[in-house]
Amino acid sequence: MARIWPADRAIAVTILLAILFGALIGVLLGMIGGGGSILTVPILVYFLGVGVHEATATSLAIVGMTALIGAAPHARAGRIAPMTALLFGGAGIGGAFAGTALNRLVSGSMLLLLFGGLMLVVAIRMASDQSSSRRPSMQTAPIAQGFRWQVLVSGLGVGVLTGFFGVGGGFLIVPALVLVLAFPMRLAVGTSLAIIAINSAAGIAAHLGSGTIDFGLAALFIVGGTPGAMLGARFAGRFDEMKLSRGFATLVALVGIYLIVRNSAALS
Repeated sequence: MARIWPADRAIAVTILLAILFGALIGVLLGMIGGGGSILTVPILVYFLGVGVHEATATSLAIVGMTALIGAAPHARAGRIAPMTALLFGGAGIGGAFAGTALNRLVSGSMLLLLFGGLMLVVAIRMASDQSSSRRPSMQTAPIAQGFRWQVLVSGLGVGVLTGFFGVGGGFLIVPALVLVLAFPMRLAVGTSLAIIAINSAAGIAAHLGSGTIDFGLAALFIVGGTPGAMLGARFAGRFDEMKLSRGFATLVALVGIYLIVRNSAALS
């Protein structure tokens, strides 16, 4: 039997962890429909030893490819509004480049401190979101009424978050599409995935010059995340969605608090 050297063992462990964590994030995404990718950056930093700025850049590749894969079945089913995705995503492209530029100006500890704050915001939103029962259930697209300035501003803001934190921003995109444009939920989810893919591509392009994206590691996450998302989708209807969402929100809040406490100490 061939001897496994320490360096080879470390590589093997990294590969295994990346696939397993990718599967975990995929399962969460499949079961709760969004938000799971916000755990990507903390996992990359604290479990896989990736530098903070490299983690946010690599997260973009993971989130973007996952969104693109997830958008494919929605596109085949006609659940993506292409003009909305292009305009919303187009507004976010400039924001993604601006967010990426800001990312390079902030220290790793400050970036994680701010990321912890973002996680608390996401957790509070997920825990208090009672709107699913009030959203339209029809599956046909609403009649286009023109784009309101709120949507374009939201697109720009989501682009900044994407470039700065390496997150998809679906927790902002879906409500904007549902509440401002009155999209049915299924159409909003599919269109949101397309927008996330566009914004992530812009963020990746902005990061390419710095060489901070680990595409190999991102590919391993996607290898685990793709079947994980399919498995999560199979179990999605077998659990109480509200309890599941609130349980995950608690996990996100705890991770956010940990990031804030740990990195506040590092900055003091």
